Amino acid sequence: MRRGRSISLGAVVYLIVGLVVALSNGYGITDLSSLLSFLLALFLWPLVLLGISLHVSLGV
Repeated sequence: MRRGRSISLGAVVYLIVGLVVALSNGYGITDLSSLLSFLLALFLWPLVLLGISLHVSLGV
């Protein structure tokens, strides 16, 4: 009997595609605002492919 939650293959593929799209569109991690931008691009990668910029500026 298996306990806990398992992640589906579709979710893994979605995250891998998001990772590739985010990195190929210049979303790197250097500070907090770039981390937030990277995470947004990772999960909302279809918007990045449509040309929408998800870069976050914290105004620091």
